[in-house]
Amino acid sequence: MKITIRQIAEQLNLSIAAVSRALDGYPDISPLTRQRVLDAAREMGYVPNRAARQLRRQKTDAIGYILPSGTPGFSEAFFAEFLIGLGDQAPRHNLDLLVSTAGSSPVREQDLYRTWVRSQKVDGFILNRIRLNDWRVRYLAENQIPFVALERSLDGIEYPHIEVDNIGGVVSLVNHLHEQGFRRMAFIGGPEDLKIQVARLAGYRQGLADCGMVFDPELVVEGDLSASGGYQAARRLRWLPNPPEAMVCLNDETAFGVLHAMHDLGLEIGRDVAVAGFDGVAASAHTRPALTTLDIPVAEIAQNLVQMLAQLLENKPLEENRPALHPRLLVRASTSSH
Repeated sequence: MKITIRQIAEQLNLSIAAVSRALDGYPDISPLTRQRVLDAAREMGYVPNRAARQLRRQKTDAIGYILPSGTPGFSEAFFAEFLIGLGDQAPRHNLDLLVSTAGSSPVREQDLYRTWVRSQKVDGFILNRIRLNDWRVRYLAENQIPFVALERSLDGIEYPHIEVDNIGGVVSLVNHLHEQGFRRMAFIGGPEDLKIQVARLAGYRQGLADCGMVFDPELVVEGDLSASGGYQAARRLRWLPNPPEAMVCLNDETAFGVLHAMHDLGLEIGRDVAVAGFDGVAASAHTRPALTTLDIPVAEIAQNLVQMLAQLLENKPLEENRPALHPRLLVRASTSSH
């Protein structure tokens, strides 16, 4: 027989309203009473009616993640690992995870956010691939929708986020390439409105300056963060009269395409040309040759973002002044055979 709130109330000689509010975590119930109710519910085998609980609390117990428009989507290793982290952590906070993709359409991306907000489909959002001036940040803040993000935009809006030391990471990578004897280095980036594009390009320029090398704008090309974009960008660079000896890529997915292009051109990677990425996705260890990359714990970052959002939704204090994550340089054969 299914145990009801009424039966728990009768067992503890409490009102049904008090038991209901204790189970839902309302602050007007004393900690002692809440613990009595939780203990009794567990002992009696009570299973909450989630739909009724959500209706009472006017919450969905769900969080949302919409893959940004203009990305390769689920096929990109970064997003696959990010989603694994989200999906692993959400149930630990009794939250459902709703995921959708906007494909290549910025209009569809905006429509998705508006639809989910207006229909109260989720209680909060997780964002990544932050733009310098990001309409998602402004829209959610204006509508008082809780959200957290990987990286912070320049919109002047404070929100919980995790920052990566993109500049310092790329500086260390350029220094490594210089130590290996590579001098003429290219940078294959992405859309200029992305926060990671601006930061990682700044790291590339700073790294060149630290090593006494001159910045050449001819060696900076824009990709689209995809393997196919990396492939095309690498071939364009190799067609230059004075092609680069090394290619620093905005992300691992771009680097995968560059590796493919170098193989097709018959070049020995690590000797004739160096290739490096950023993100440290698991697949980077299994390319031919293995890819040198700046490793960030993608799944762990996603887990931490879920935890931060859960705390936000529960009105719990968040850690302030969270230090930036420092990428770990993983040196592999794609840069170390010169």
